[in-house]
Amino acid sequence: MAEQAIITTTVNLLQDNIQVSAYLAEPKEPGSYPGIVVLQEIFGVNVHIRDVTERIAKLGYVAIAPALFQRTAPGFETGYTPEDIETGRGYAMQTQASELLSDIQLAIDYLKNLPQVKKDSFGCIGFCFGGHVAYLAATLPDIKATASFYGAGITTRTPGGGTPTVTRTREIPGTVYAFFGTEDASIPPEQVDEIEAELEKYKIPHRVFRYDGADHGFFCDLRASYNPKAAADAWEQAKQLFSQLN
Repeated sequence: MAEQAIITTTVNLLQDNIQVSAYLAEPKEPGSYPGIVVLQEIFGVNVHIRDVTERIAKLGYVAIAPALFQRTAPGFETGYTPEDIETGRGYAMQTQASELLSDIQLAIDYLKNLPQVKKDSFGCIGFCFGGHVAYLAATLPDIKATASFYGAGITTRTPGGGTPTVTRTREIPGTVYAFFGTEDASIPPEQVDEIEAELEKYKIPHRVFRYDGADHGFFCDLRASYNPKAAADAWEQAKQLFSQLN
């Protein structure tokens, strides 16, 4: 299928006293499209996340990437140096699960108000920190399809503290695809097994992908850990997942 021409812009999502910046990408062609929320790594809504948002829109979705660090670091985006990683981790540590879910719901509600967006067809995709947040977002009633890429800590913690995010698996109403690299030191194999076991336990429609030789961040072509083979397969799987929303 040919890629669609798209329009991109930055929008502000308003709720009470909170203003969340978000990157929006949508097909130019009039129509009725599912909505996809794109969830950032610790590096902010940077060039990679904007590129993913655009790639999704070119497939025929309205995609939005809210800035998840808006409360502590408005406008933050960075690269992938050790210093960048340290800074991003610091901001990620300041997030709260309840606020993240509120901001994601805010993005969904914004999409619902766009005339070209289907009101009952939403998915989300997240990477790294956003991969963990995507698993959390999968519990939202509106989310029917979730692609979680190498989300660390799902079995051991939740943003802001509390019981690990994996304990909320029973709340997931839709389908989850989870992607991991076997060389990812931040997500041991037993944690991947635990996630899969919980999805099976609660009969959540799911697929768990383990890519031999792939490291953390294997999908990002701006990182040294980029693995073209694993990234290409994962992208095809994610496309298949989101096609269920059409």
